[in-house]
Amino acid sequence: MASAASPEEIEDRRVTRLIRLKEVQHRVGLGRSTIYRWMAEGKFPKPVQLGGSTVAWSESEVDRWIANRLSQVPGLDAPEQLC
Repeated sequence: MASAASPEEIEDRRVTRLIRLKEVQHRVGLGRSTIYRWMAEGKFPKPVQLGGSTVAWSESEVDRWIANRLSQVPGLDAPEQLC
């Protein structure tokens, strides 16, 4: 009999949504040039190629990046405190 999957395994199997640049900018509060510069510097997730010159970012990767940034704010225990 197979054992139950852990929450991490379930999260890894969940299909992620792809989001375009406008939504990425809205979520992180950064401009296009900053996003692309930080990508080149390894400070921001890279997008996936959808075809031609169209790209999109993994929503879960952007969310993890945001959570990581928030975890670096002194005195902020959890992102929920921002609500």
